[in-house]
Amino acid sequence: MKNNILFTALVCLTLFSCKVEKKVTQKTKLVVGVVVDQMRYDYLTRFADRYGEGGFKRLLNEGFSLENAHYNYIPTYTAVGHTSIYTGTTPTNHGIISNHWYDKYLKETIYCVDDSKYKTIGNDGDGGKKSPYRMLTTTITDQLRLAQNMKGKTIGVAIKDRSAILPAGHTANAAYWFDGGSKGEWISSSYYMNELPTWVTEFNASKKADEYLSKPWETLYDIDTYTESIADDNKFEQPFKGQDKPVFPHNIPELRSKNNNYSILKAIPAGNSFTNDFAKAAIIGENLGKTDYTDFLAVSFSSTDYVGHQFGVASKEIEDTYLRLDKDLEDLFNFLDTEVGEGNYTLFLTADHAAVQVPAYLKSVKIPANYISYKKFTAYVNEITKKHFNSDELVENISNFQIFLNKEKIAELKLDANTVAQKIADEVINYKTIYKSVTARTLQSTSFTSGILNSLQNGYNQKLSGDVLLIPNPSTLSTYYKDGGTSHGSGYSYDTHIPMIFYGNGINQGNSKKKYEITDIAPTLANLLQVEFPNGTTGKIITEVIE
Repeated sequence: MKNNILFTALVCLTLFSCKVEKKVTQKTKLVVGVVVDQMRYDYLTRFADRYGEGGFKRLLNEGFSLENAHYNYIPTYTAVGHTSIYTGTTPTNHGIISNHWYDKYLKETIYCVDDSKYKTIGNDGDGGKKSPYRMLTTTITDQLRLAQNMKGKTIGVAIKDRSAILPAGHTANAAYWFDGGSKGEWISSSYYMNELPTWVTEFNASKKADEYLSKPWETLYDIDTYTESIADDNKFEQPFKGQDKPVFPHNIPELRSKNNNYSILKAIPAGNSFTNDFAKAAIIGENLGKTDYTDFLAVSFSSTDYVGHQFGVASKEIEDTYLRLDKDLEDLFNFLDTEVGEGNYTLFLTADHAAVQVPAYLKSVKIPANYISYKKFTAYVNEITKKHFNSDELVENISNFQIFLNKEKIAELKLDANTVAQKIADEVINYKTIYKSVTARTLQSTSFTSGILNSLQNGYNQKLSGDVLLIPNPSTLSTYYKDGGTSHGSGYSYDTHIPMIFYGNGINQGNSKKKYEITDIAPTLANLLQVEFPNGTTGKIITEVIE
């Protein structure tokens, strides 16, 4: 009897031990956040037959893909997207309400990461006078640093300054971005350091930018095989300056001087390859993934956005850009396998927003779409206030589909600001291209739990946003794009539906069709890393993703 009891106990203990051992996940040495600027979800499926096995398909086959992931706020812009990914919350809490926005206290338009308290590190220009101070909450990168008593490194890398600075958080060791124009160098801010590390100086000295700009942009494959896009020569795209038509090949060495010199590198697929080169140099130069602490590399591929804006969603240029990015990603993943070790890193890939098909193209195939002139709309709003309040000076600024009232003038005329705002909201709904209008007071006093007004509310910040907020009709852009190209910023699915894929250490294999929101990435990572959530988090843990 005693032997049987002992045998049973040993079996139970063995089984229990095996079960526990199976659940233990090795500590992640490096987290890599990959953000592809302006990537629609359907770029994963549309170009799938042309992707190789080691890039996007590797993530889809071996990682966990959320196929119904969306942004849950308006506006869907670059700075807002990168901030929301890493903070796990929306502009309501984190305070980055656009790329540029009207500051009603300073009475001027500001840029999200401008900060005159700091100077450029890397050259004598002004491109480095930046910091993340306008971001009011912490990021997952901040929380990882705090959890390790400021051990472990966080590095942000992107061609765009905002795409490097905001994801890296307040406590980053460094953020680096590309200074175009006549400079052609990777730079940083004195917010992070007093001088560039040797590896950055050596990278700049290698003149890789000139190497990439010495070649024309030709299609990776025979252009006749690019069947997932419309004709190369069409009226819905914007050519480079100095180019008669927006068609391949694009003679970059010849066009360089007419397109702000080094800045043209941002607007071609080579800009992504260049970013990839720098990210790999950062991994080596900063010894990422090589210590007892967990490091974080936040890298954003920005050139996809520039190409999308100029040529549009359906262009040959976009198709070629993603086929080339697929190869860059394969190169990065192989590098991580070798340098950090397969199984030693955790990676996620998403986008900061998507994009709408060119409205003029949609109109050509009988899909409702339009353009809105801010100049004409401003005149319309002024007519409203003149008619009802006998003054056309009650509006201080109209931008980002928000109306800021002139509170001083309203007080001078002994008017009630809420009454003025409500009258404007009631009247502007009659404007042809405006679909919804709502006052700030309504957003403060009413809870919209679903639909596009919920997205508007999630993007509204009581301290920073305007007095009347507007939603245009679907597929409506500023007249700035009337001559070609496209943009983003709305709460419609073409702007909100983005890829969200997790891969690597601690991540399950599979996919899900359940709806998830962009704010779910940060708490999921926090749970995986066993660190505290960013302090403004409103997202949830995606339990399907984690082992």
